[in-house]
Amino acid sequence: MVFSFFLVRRLLFAVTTDLNYDQRMQRICASLAGAGYQVRLVGREWRASKPLTAQPYEQHRLRCWFSKGKLFYLEYNLRLLLYLLGQRGFAAYGCADLDAALPTWLRARLGGVPFVYDAHELFTEVPEVVGRPAVRRLWLAVERFVVPRATLAYTVGPALARLFQQRYGRPFGTVRNISRLAESAPAVASEGYILYQGALNAGRGLEALLEAMPQVPARLIICGEGDLSDSLRGRAEELGLLQSGRVEFRGYVLPAALREVTARAAVGISVLENLGLSYYYSLANKFFDYLHAGVPQLISPLPEYLALNEQYHVAEVVPELTPAALTAALNGLLGTPARYQQLAEHCRRARLELNWQREEQELLRLYAALWPAEPKTVSA
Repeated sequence: MVFSFFLVRRLLFAVTTDLNYDQRMQRICASLAGAGYQVRLVGREWRASKPLTAQPYEQHRLRCWFSKGKLFYLEYNLRLLLYLLGQRGFAAYGCADLDAALPTWLRARLGGVPFVYDAHELFTEVPEVVGRPAVRRLWLAVERFVVPRATLAYTVGPALARLFQQRYGRPFGTVRNISRLAESAPAVASEGYILYQGALNAGRGLEALLEAMPQVPARLIICGEGDLSDSLRGRAEELGLLQSGRVEFRGYVLPAALREVTARAAVGISVLENLGLSYYYSLANKFFDYLHAGVPQLISPLPEYLALNEQYHVAEVVPELTPAALTAALNGLLGTPARYQQLAEHCRRARLELNWQREEQELLRLYAALWPAEPKTVSA
């Protein structure tokens, strides 16, 4: 008798994030695990990190002395390399973005197995890098070394994939960071607040949004942290928004709790300034998170968001990130029930097409192509 079976392949991915909050990697690793791969995700442990949430794949965190800047990246890469050198039996090694790329590529090369590069953004074009020429030159050198050597490379949106293809003359797949479709349709918002979720960094319209809030008859909830955390809290206090309860900073929120917060919002904020190619070609997960919650949102006139909005009509476009423009857009949306309900209904319909259950099929196709499906046979 002859039995056929497929070899169970082990995959290891490295990131610099806290694994509890990296929704893209949670989706990717869970889908690969569900398809029969054995997956391990390696990330970074912060001093304030909460215990790891249960996942259908292995997780490991590396603890560092430094928390930011050059010393952090140097320390993390050294710790990651030492950790990877001790790992055996993996069929591929992958990383998210450039900050974990070199040790991961080296380990794959030493093991003679595929190296996978998942570009969550155009790392060399984020505002924090673009404004520092020496730092940018360093990361560009890493990018030019790593990307052509990846066995498989993919990113978060088609426009960014085309840019990578033009820059490096190699195929780049697209796996968008789309939310998983829930069994039930989203409920109508009950609390009516404005929600921003994501990093509190430059170029996200947050300063202008705070300036707009005294003229908007709604609360603003901000979920996330970043480089501007302290300055934004300080400005909100100066404007009297914290004392009056008009603005609430909730810090880092675990994904399950964040979905509940999003479901009760009235409007989502998903705007960006054009501060570099990474932002210009951005397609953030928050766009899909709001959409899946049935929450109309404000977007900037950037190509990926405009293309989706022209097709599905789920958002209002803010022409510029000024307090006046944000005030007009928010008041117009909140003060026009018919228009608001139309956008909300479009969100509920769009989620049936734009969902992770569909998107993961492309992910699985990309990984299946790494190893031709040739079953082994055993005679018994």
